[in-house]
Amino acid sequence: VPFLLFSQIDRSKRPQPKPAKELQIGQYQTAVLPNGLKVFIVENSKLPTITLSLLFDYDPILEKDKCGLSDITGQILKTGTTTRTKAQIDDEIDFIGASISTGATSINASSLSKHKEKLFEIVSDIIINAKFVESEFEKAKSQMLSSLAMEKNSPDAISNRLSKLLIYGKDHPYGESPTEATLNNISLKDCENLFKTYFRPNISYLAIVGDVKKEDVLPLIEKYFGKWEKAEVPKHSYKTPQTPAKTTVSIVDRPSAVQSSVTVMFPVELKPGTDDAVKARLMNAILGGSTSRLFDNLREKHGFTYGAYSSLSPDKLIGEFSASSEVRNSVTDSAITEILFEINRIIKEPVSEKEITLHRNETAGSFALSLEKPQTIASFALNIERYNLDKDFYKNYLKKLESVTINDLQQNAQKFLKPQNAHILVVGKAEEVAEKIKKFAPDGIINYYDDEGNAYDPNKKLKPAPEGLTAETVLENYLNAIGGRKNLVKVKDITKIYSTLMQGMLIEMKMYQKAPNKMYVEVGAGGMILSKQTYDGVKAVSSVPMMGETKELEGDELESLKLEAIINLELDYAKNGIKIQLLGIEDINGSEAYKVEIQSPSGKKSYDYFDTKSSLKVRSIGDSGQSNFSDYKEIKKIKYPGKITQDMEGQTIKFELKSVEVNKKLDDKLFTIE
Repeated sequence: VPFLLFSQIDRSKRPQPKPAKELQIGQYQTAVLPNGLKVFIVENSKLPTITLSLLFDYDPILEKDKCGLSDITGQILKTGTTTRTKAQIDDEIDFIGASISTGATSINASSLSKHKEKLFEIVSDIIINAKFVESEFEKAKSQMLSSLAMEKNSPDAISNRLSKLLIYGKDHPYGESPTEATLNNISLKDCENLFKTYFRPNISYLAIVGDVKKEDVLPLIEKYFGKWEKAEVPKHSYKTPQTPAKTTVSIVDRPSAVQSSVTVMFPVELKPGTDDAVKARLMNAILGGSTSRLFDNLREKHGFTYGAYSSLSPDKLIGEFSASSEVRNSVTDSAITEILFEINRIIKEPVSEKEITLHRNETAGSFALSLEKPQTIASFALNIERYNLDKDFYKNYLKKLESVTINDLQQNAQKFLKPQNAHILVVGKAEEVAEKIKKFAPDGIINYYDDEGNAYDPNKKLKPAPEGLTAETVLENYLNAIGGRKNLVKVKDITKIYSTLMQGMLIEMKMYQKAPNKMYVEVGAGGMILSKQTYDGVKAVSSVPMMGETKELEGDELESLKLEAIINLELDYAKNGIKIQLLGIEDINGSEAYKVEIQSPSGKKSYDYFDTKSSLKVRSIGDSGQSNFSDYKEIKKIKYPGKITQDMEGQTIKFELKSVEVNKKLDDKLFTIE
């Protein structure tokens, strides 16, 4: 009988899925203090801990020439009160084993639940009795300026800055990004005024999660946060950003880039907590999630990249769609073609049953997993209140997800995806990719931006050089500026030692060169050799002794090293098959510099920049990245750059010249390849 029952099952048909269960989401309790502070309490006794999240829900502020103001204000919020210094706050936090972080729109803190009263006392003191200190303000501003300087060499950071500007525009707070100029416009008084105006209880939410009981914790909340004075907080409204009438193509030129950061994007009017948002999440998971069409196309099928993804983000004001990837320069246009193809495909063609089932299960699983965290319950409570959602929105989330059909997804894609009205942004080497990506602009126009989002005409970026001035003259002036041919030709060997700090570790780079063309470079730290590179005039090897790895250099790497090994190569470019051409005058960090194109015997191009006044070299750009030279020091009648800043692959390394030794009769054994 069991066999007969088994044989009656039709295995040619997929089993029908069971209906989604109604979720039993953890309970939360609410209260509102007389000053308007909304309180949410989630009791969870699994661990003897408590977390506190205080959210300031003021409207986004258009900060204009003081962009970065709210970020700095949030950063220095924890640096002192009228009753405690920063040191006292830090000591008290450490004593109870707590953690507290502050930001532009929130304060987050946690501790053992037995220390909850002390935690409330400290946090309430920070928000009620904040006292901003000039020294901490200057420190925070300095840190932000340093971060900005590093971001200038990060394709991701540049792409993010420009994406915001293109999607939302400069007159919307979402389109703003701080610059060195806007940060320097901010004063301590500005921070104090912002804090007094916007950080008020009547627009704020306090979520408490942990091993607490409402009847125990609410009196403490009233005791410490009830003194926080309410006040009217300004409201702001902005014109809703629109998709462009036709696709625009923009580029940020990174002359040393070997790959392009590609983004296709546009604003989307998608509100949180709507049925459309549920469908959009599932639709985007198929298009650009972790196991998606974009990933399969650009990585698995074409091998353009390590990853390609998209996001479709709802927002109370205005959401956005973005699809992005980082690809080799040579396939930049092909990658854009495939991104647009996949966006159009999900609009025009229904997804498969297999895809919707797979991604529905993944989305449901991710949602269910999030419910294991008590903080999720608090987050749900805040969202319901902030976005005026149905009280059972999250309770019925899986049912909503289960009810989404293939037709729903296609209609959702047609409603929100606008590939014919998109912004296409490429951060990469314009010389190699600009002409190829013109075809995506209906008018054939490419918009050029610098890394701060300022538009410019590439045809006017270079000013013409004075009539009659040649690259040879510029080069000769440089040689005279650093010591003159007479002194330079006397150099038969040279030893230079540079140092830099990386993650707090002192790194030394020793470079040895011997005429006519031998070189040895050693990088070390703490008495250990991290890497070596040796060129004996014929062969070259690179090694990592600690890993036991050795590699013989060939092809372009070897050809580049051959030229690099020649001492003062600029003395005779022509003899070494190098061609030079003066392109014009360009602004480099506020000063004018002659731009000279350097073409190697293999045809590779690099660019050197020479200050028009001092004639010294201030920048070099090539395949290995960008190097900036400054603080020249004279040693035995020859000038060497005392500081070299190298930007490569999104990293900035600052080298300082420690010593130079000339004509020490270096032993040939130093350049021997074993």
